[in-house]
Amino acid sequence: MSGTGFTELRLDRVSRSFAGRDALAELTLTIRKGEFIALLGPSGCGKSTALNCLAGLLPLSRGSIWRDDVRLDTVPPERRGFGMVFQNYALFPHLSVRRNIAFGLQMRRVARAEARRRVDAAIRLVHLEEHAGKLPGQLSGGQQQRVAIARAVVLEPSLVLMDEPLSNLDAKLRLEMRTEIRRLHQTLGLTTVYVTHDQEEALSLADRLVVLRDGEVQQVGTPEEVHTAPVNRHVAAFMGYRNLLPLRAAGGAGAGIRVEGDGISLVGTPVGTVAPGTGVLAAARPEDLRIAADGVPAVVEVVEYQGREVAVEARTDAGTPLFLRSAERPAPGDRIHVTAAPDRLLVFPGEPG
Repeated sequence: MSGTGFTELRLDRVSRSFAGRDALAELTLTIRKGEFIALLGPSGCGKSTALNCLAGLLPLSRGSIWRDDVRLDTVPPERRGFGMVFQNYALFPHLSVRRNIAFGLQMRRVARAEARRRVDAAIRLVHLEEHAGKLPGQLSGGQQQRVAIARAVVLEPSLVLMDEPLSNLDAKLRLEMRTEIRRLHQTLGLTTVYVTHDQEEALSLADRLVVLRDGEVQQVGTPEEVHTAPVNRHVAAFMGYRNLLPLRAAGGAGAGIRVEGDGISLVGTPVGTVAPGTGVLAAARPEDLRIAADGVPAVVEVVEYQGREVAVEARTDAGTPLFLRSAERPAPGDRIHVTAAPDRLLVFPGEPG
């Protein structure tokens, strides 16, 4: 079944339990051919469990997986035609780069001339021509990850599964490899499912994000949708809305709603139904708070230089921390006023939890 194409891959209520507890619950998702899907969430949210169920490394507790009209969850992993890239590279230390990449083709008894052609092409794709004869131990971490990716794509898989492939690399290499993975995805027309806990990584790579928490899907959407319009407080918190303010809804204010509490009074955009007089959680990113002539009074505590901007941590008179980014350069001890545009302050209903 290796290399079998498909129009769509469907996960229908895919669940996996351990000791009677769901690590993944009712995951329903349709992946279109050529899509780059990122499974995103904190440790323990179920994203690697989902990937391993898709790969066939874990049997399902409930649900089913379909490639077009063919049921896949009953097919052994080696016959699903998927390529896998692991966090720890999983290279054979005694085999050269070329032989590592060729290994899967040999197992599939691909003709020698065809295997050589495909290995040469894969080595060129990941820019390792000068390193083809080296052993993995002679390569950098980024180069080893390139070998792992080449080993997966040389099989011409219908789907590539990547489990936190960049987490062992330093910051510079992560950026370089991110670009490389996206380039390979586009060049080869791959369908990719990618597991990560890094929001920036997911936003830059994926066509759609699947945000998970405690084994349950919280939101599925494009990077822009998830980044700018998180559907609940949990997605907002994970996607960088660092200012999470427990307040009360005071009433309507034009298209928005005024929220107040502990010396804070701001206007935000309700997400869902927000009733006046009820507890809410107001959420804003640091870049969406700004220093203004009037607003919430606060005292600057920490200023961090970040190039053209500084990151500022301030504290209100009631002790609530506020995190913002500013082109202005306040000093610790300065008294400032902080505000936010109503469309950049999201207001979620219910008591914070």
